[in-house]
Amino acid sequence: MRLISSGRHHATFEFGDLQVVSLRDGYIDMPPTRLRDEDGRPLDELPAAVPLADDNLRLSVNAFFITDGARSVLIDTGASDVWHVPGMGLIYAALDEAGIDRAQVTDVAITHRHEDHVSGLIAPDGSEAFTELERVWIGAGDTSVFTGRLAPLRDRVVPVSEAVAINAWTTAIPTPGHTPGHTVYAVRSSTGHLLAWGDTVHVPTLQFDQPNVSWELDGDQPQARAARAALLAQLTQPQHFVAGAHLDSPGIARVSAAGDGYALEYLAPPIG
Repeated sequence: MRLISSGRHHATFEFGDLQVVSLRDGYIDMPPTRLRDEDGRPLDELPAAVPLADDNLRLSVNAFFITDGARSVLIDTGASDVWHVPGMGLIYAALDEAGIDRAQVTDVAITHRHEDHVSGLIAPDGSEAFTELERVWIGAGDTSVFTGRLAPLRDRVVPVSEAVAINAWTTAIPTPGHTPGHTVYAVRSSTGHLLAWGDTVHVPTLQFDQPNVSWELDGDQPQARAARAALLAQLTQPQHFVAGAHLDSPGIARVSAAGDGYALEYLAPPIG
């Protein structure tokens, strides 16, 4: 995978016969007490390697647009204006910066139901953000999110209850734990494999080295921990890459085994 362009809000990679565009929606600050040990308790001490911003963890929020030139899929959509947090809701600016017409988006694949992943389907003015949208793929356990402002999209929702192909090169794979419908998307190109996940990892400076550390908002922490362990092991294979919603933007990296944990090697310098 090779970086071919970048800007303030996007980074575009050549990935064999595909292009992968990381889109920066912004960042959100969360208290360190969200991190939990194997008994579900807040960590006694945060390692010095974990940076803080005004005593908070700063989580990047990324989405990913993947295309073969004819078909495309957008994985996650950011928060739009739902959180009313400065520095969020930038995905539309990121799409413009990357030269992506929103009318190109016919398929959106949602990793899970939380607002920073699904809310960008609706623009701040209340209109549908993607006028040619045909399908919204989401885990069957998370389809209840399509009420209120998201209700107009309900008839285009495709529930994912087992591994299913979205197109010739993307497969949706259920990985419940963080939410009942948490789903990852496996992308196969002519040169390798990319795994796009949502909330499998929240704090990359900690959870690769200590993958047993979980997150307060994991609905089922043991299940989320087991899913993370399986995905991390898979990513150590040759020519496998990860695209993470909360990895440091642009959030695309290699993973290797390191002691009792894993090491992360980003493929591009931070943006934003």
